[in-house]
Amino acid sequence: MTVADEHLDPLSGDPRLPAFFGAAWPQISSFDALLRREGPVRGLLGPRELARLWERHLLNSATVAEFLPQRGRVIDLGSGAGLPGVVAAAMRPELEVVLLEPMLRRTEWLTEVIETLGLANARVLRGRAQDVVDTVDADAVTCRAVAALEKLLAWSAPLLRRGGRLVALKGERAQDEIEQAAPVARKLGYVGAEVRQASSIDGIEPTRVVLATWEGTRVR
Repeated sequence: MTVADEHLDPLSGDPRLPAFFGAAWPQISSFDALLRREGPVRGLLGPRELARLWERHLLNSATVAEFLPQRGRVIDLGSGAGLPGVVAAAMRPELEVVLLEPMLRRTEWLTEVIETLGLANARVLRGRAQDVVDTVDADAVTCRAVAALEKLLAWSAPLLRRGGRLVALKGERAQDEIEQAAPVARKLGYVGAEVRQASSIDGIEPTRVVLATWEGTRVR
């Protein structure tokens, strides 16, 4: 990361960041450096995203942490660049985080990231959600910028243990998506779908998080 790149982002060097991330800060700051150096080169981030990497991506991803269980396994669906999965693994070291990603070049990137950051609680699994049913299950499924809520509900249901939760980072149409997906959610066995707002640091717009708990019956 060059000095010029770092200064593209108004939050780079902000003293509130280490305070917000706490014990996870060394890994998060290293992840920031990796994304700035390799993200555009590997097609993980557009060059313009470097100017808002903290606000739009890292802080946004960090908001999932408060909605995750105290212990157990989390599957990050369509992990891509590692957002939010890598951030969640750094912030919640007591959890096992599975970074699920179908594209080989992205799984190679994710493997490099967890090795570089020393994330002993994270592992990479190549595949789509439907490919790993009966292979891995979880207490929570996270996702960000993957698909419409209807699809996320369908992909996540076979992966969740009963009482497990889908934690999906969404945009300003989050409530509309919940209403549109309500019939699918009921059919699949989800209850209590809602939008919650999660804040990071002052001056940054809160993140909309869709939560839905799976209470269905597994049919094999």
